[in-house]
Amino acid sequence: MLSLRNFALRRGPNLLLSGVDVTLYDGWRVGVIGRNGCGKSSLFAAIRGELDADVGGLDLPAKVRLASVAQETPSLPDPALEFVIGGDAPVFAAIKAEADACAREDWEAVAEAHHQLEALNGYDAEARAGRLLHGLGFPASTHRRPVSEFSGGWRVRLNLARTLMTPSDMLLLDEPTNHLDLDAVLWLEQWLLKYPGTLLLISHDREFLDGISTHTLHLHEGRAKLYTGDYTAFERQRAEHLRQQQIAFEKEQAEREHLQKFIDRFRAQATKATQAQSRIKRLAKLAGTEAVRAERSLHINFQAPARLPFSLLRLNEVDAGYRASAGHDDPDEELPDARDASGNDAVILHQFGFGLEAGDRVGLLGPNGAGKSTLVKTLVGALPPLRGERMIHNDTRIGYFAQHTVESLDAGRSPIDHLRDLAPDASTQEMRNFLGRWYFAGDRAFESVDGFSGGERARLALALIAWRKPNVLLLDEPTNHLDLDMREALAEALSDFDGAIVLVSHDRHLIGLVCDRYVRVADGKVEAFAGDLDDYAVWLRSRNNRPIESAVAKPVAKPPSPVPKPIDDKATRRQRSRLQQVEARLAEIDARNAELATHLADPAIYSGDGSEAARLAQRQSVLAAEREALEAEWLGLYDSLEVS
Repeated sequence: MLSLRNFALRRGPNLLLSGVDVTLYDGWRVGVIGRNGCGKSSLFAAIRGELDADVGGLDLPAKVRLASVAQETPSLPDPALEFVIGGDAPVFAAIKAEADACAREDWEAVAEAHHQLEALNGYDAEARAGRLLHGLGFPASTHRRPVSEFSGGWRVRLNLARTLMTPSDMLLLDEPTNHLDLDAVLWLEQWLLKYPGTLLLISHDREFLDGISTHTLHLHEGRAKLYTGDYTAFERQRAEHLRQQQIAFEKEQAEREHLQKFIDRFRAQATKATQAQSRIKRLAKLAGTEAVRAERSLHINFQAPARLPFSLLRLNEVDAGYRASAGHDDPDEELPDARDASGNDAVILHQFGFGLEAGDRVGLLGPNGAGKSTLVKTLVGALPPLRGERMIHNDTRIGYFAQHTVESLDAGRSPIDHLRDLAPDASTQEMRNFLGRWYFAGDRAFESVDGFSGGERARLALALIAWRKPNVLLLDEPTNHLDLDMREALAEALSDFDGAIVLVSHDRHLIGLVCDRYVRVADGKVEAFAGDLDDYAVWLRSRNNRPIESAVAKPVAKPPSPVPKPIDDKATRRQRSRLQQVEARLAEIDARNAELATHLADPAIYSGDGSEAARLAQRQSVLAAEREALEAEWLGLYDSLEVS
């Protein structure tokens, strides 16, 4: 499907990749990993044809259909559903042609459009687009809203839905889980497992990579190495590779030393000259194995708070939301239909209590737009309760990381400048020492944040929080811009933190390591969730098996018949029996798919000629096709029984 031959790529003066020889095959799901700035996004740009290789070549079949997520979404008046359907250009054109022909009553053109839709299997386009929007967190009531009414984070989701709608042989996804909540991440993981083409996925979410990848492409120090298996398998194989490399290096160094001693001792003696020359040749032929260079291990920390009272913060019988007079300052929190147009206070969360004590580790679960950020802001005090009371200990010091914190850093100013605003009396050396511990060493502490990457900005924002020595950390999606190494460092720092933590994150690895209890925020409620993240994923899947509320799936209401149609009890019983059979088979397919995914993640099956892996992948594709057909039948049966 894709072949890189002696591939090299530069961006300006920087050599990103060099001497890359990699071949990726049809049907692989490849996780592309590496530290920020190593060239992952540039590699995607080269695959899309936006960048040319500086050396070597990139071979891709001429007729391959590529799909990738657009970086920007224009402010369009088009309904969200129509925008998503537009991802399937031929089907969208046929639908528009049919609508135009109907408007001008050109029945021949209508028939031609119907014929075209049938040939493209386009009659289910609205249902498919509706399922994509539903899975990515859009309620049915928003499917007809204009794209222009959605905020930036929701437009990113619209772009992703449009891309998933696009027929493709190769799908390129660059950090698709950014701006998604955990519910949508879990749904997307299941969708990608059914994708029949070749997937290239850039992600810093190790759980997401583990759930999807069959192979891992690691970009490091200008090189690319392909590993079989998911991210965990990559870590295992890389550790073993580095161990073997170090053993080979040490063995070679010992042999070099032995040969050199013999040469130095006997090269001047006539009786040993021939043997010395032989060893000189042997020394020249040694491979020159490189020593393993220890990669810098990142370590950050939140210092122990000066005071840590037991009861830190409490909300009692609270209604949380937005005052009618205050407006709505967080466009990414609520969807368009959640805004109160009546002039009344917008109550997002009703009649709940929430307490934080020293040592609490609370993970907030639930879809975006349901009120997680509203809850966090109410805890911070940025939103006063609409009803009830907020009680806070005098010694409580809150460190708050919001989704917009990274963007709120002052343009043109340096890390030192930002720190000086917090501590005008601190010495420059003290601030430099602190920033160095957060990897803003040397002149980097004096450089403008304008040139910083998203990951560096997020790290600086976390450093500014740490400087204040808080005893409560309220973190709303702190990992969106962080790479895998910094996420690991953050997880370690939070695990060692003495105070209380409330964490909103779609990164299951981080939230699973840090949190020991979970609260679900949804449907206007704040309720404890009994279980861990695996239990939550199972619970979500069981909920998602219920019928999807879709603005496009509802049948048009018909006027009642003058004579009631008699109910065929026997037919209804047959339909219900078939519905149960379909549900049972869907459960079997899900179980079998889980087994296949486990087998395909085992590196051992890719040894030899790879026939076993190909057989399992083919079986997975067959099951995916069967599941899609059964889901369509299930929806039809359910609608039929509802109507009857």
